[in-house]
Amino acid sequence: MGFKIDKNLPYCPGCGHSQIVEGTAAACERLGWDQNNVILVTDIGCVGLADKYFPSHTIHGLHGRSPALGAGIRFGLEDSNKHIIVFIGDGGSTIGLQHLMEAARLNVTMTVVVHNNMLYGMTGGQSSGLTPKGYSTTTELEGSITGSYDLPGLVHEAGAGFSSRVLFNKNLVDELEAAFDRPGFSLIEVMEYCLSYGHKYNPKTRLENILEEEDRPLGRWINENISAYVPRKKDSPASLLKDLSDISPEFSHELSQPISVLVGGSAGGGVQTAAKMLAQAAMRTGLEVSKKGEYPVTVGSGFSSAELIMSPEKIEFTGIDSPDNVIMVSPEGLDHSYSEVQSMRRGLLIVDESLELPENRAEVITKPFRDKAGEKGAALSALAYWLNKVGIFPIEALFRAAGTSKYSDALKESIEVAINL
Repeated sequence: MGFKIDKNLPYCPGCGHSQIVEGTAAACERLGWDQNNVILVTDIGCVGLADKYFPSHTIHGLHGRSPALGAGIRFGLEDSNKHIIVFIGDGGSTIGLQHLMEAARLNVTMTVVVHNNMLYGMTGGQSSGLTPKGYSTTTELEGSITGSYDLPGLVHEAGAGFSSRVLFNKNLVDELEAAFDRPGFSLIEVMEYCLSYGHKYNPKTRLENILEEEDRPLGRWINENISAYVPRKKDSPASLLKDLSDISPEFSHELSQPISVLVGGSAGGGVQTAAKMLAQAAMRTGLEVSKKGEYPVTVGSGFSSAELIMSPEKIEFTGIDSPDNVIMVSPEGLDHSYSEVQSMRRGLLIVDESLELPENRAEVITKPFRDKAGEKGAALSALAYWLNKVGIFPIEALFRAAGTSKYSDALKESIEVAINL
């Protein structure tokens, strides 16, 4: 199966984007490339609509980031026969200009095809960094008062092996083929019109005249004696899983269906450790367990919360719509999970006695966890109290899990507090 585009492309009639997609396919066929060896990375905007029409691997990136994605893919590939093509518009090119410059400086082997219609075509015809001086857009009706970036010139000076500027309707396939076939970084700036906005506000302009007035000649710029970048090969890192010890069932459980627990407290207050201990204890009874933690980037301030699911069967979905049990030990944790607490219509709600709760329909138990176990031990103490009350498996399993930690003495002390409450 070849690269021929046999579907109607989604672009406005006459848009140069169609010629670029079809020209790219034709150049790949001329070079005899296999579809499975081509990776097309597209940016946000009209250029990204090419994804499902191009018969190869495709990746759709964030705005301006497609060159960085392309470079990352190249660095990760073992097979040098893979070919990376990046589609990006004039807006993405200027938003992600540093990504282009870095790929050019390193001379990373990939080709960037810039769809330059001189304005933001998808979002309303506004000026971009590639809008020529005097060109009218919806944000500069009297014509742009600044000039545009010279992308081929910039990447050439940065170290690109190949850069060029070409019209969308003249020698496009030849230029694409030349760029694709060259090792190192190549960039083609394809000059085209936006039929929806460019012609509307600049009805009598010709691309040749625009380029002449802007001093942007067509042509190629070659750096002859620059080698393509080859990342240094590193030894394969050791598996992060190799040091994990197996947790074998040694206790029994009384659980016949999945049960969920939401625990909340303050960042730095041992919430994640407490949830981890409960998860490991449940695993020691043969239960399937999932744990998800959440806390702000500040890590040491604000809230900390964790969600656990324990199940006698395989857990297919790790989200919790409405927790069966909620444990809250600090105002920060309660503030973060306030809506979940307020919406409880059933289940068990165990909280520190210092907290003021919203109205809810859960069974509520208040205890002095922070006062008795301290700020860092309150979460584990509250979870141990919950476990002792619901009795789904022996609390000895929690002691056993705590015993594997380097903080085992402090953890076991927090569990003992719960037993005595």
